[in-house]
Amino acid sequence: MSNNNPDQAFWERVNAIINAANAQCDAADPNHVTASTMYAAARFNAFIVANGTGSAENMKPEKERALDYFTEQFRQMMAENLDDFIANFDKYLEPIPQQS
Repeated sequence: MSNNNPDQAFWERVNAIINAANAQCDAADPNHVTASTMYAAARFNAFIVANGTGSAENMKPEKERALDYFTEQFRQMMAENLDDFIANFDKYLEPIPQQS
């Protein structure tokens, strides 16, 4: 995992966010919910970069590095989770009957 040795608080935050997204799927298309969660993550991460740099001037030279970092982190996390779902598909989801 990209976040080396996550603690219990990490998993509690992850589960809280997933639970909020799942609850929204009751009233919204899951594709719309995923777009909202990705936008929220991008917005929050932009805030973290802005907060860490302290000014717009300091932020400008960090933009490409931040894009590279967050893009690579997301790609690694997405690959790990896709592999997990492939390995545990029947455990996580009810199989969809194949159409003949």
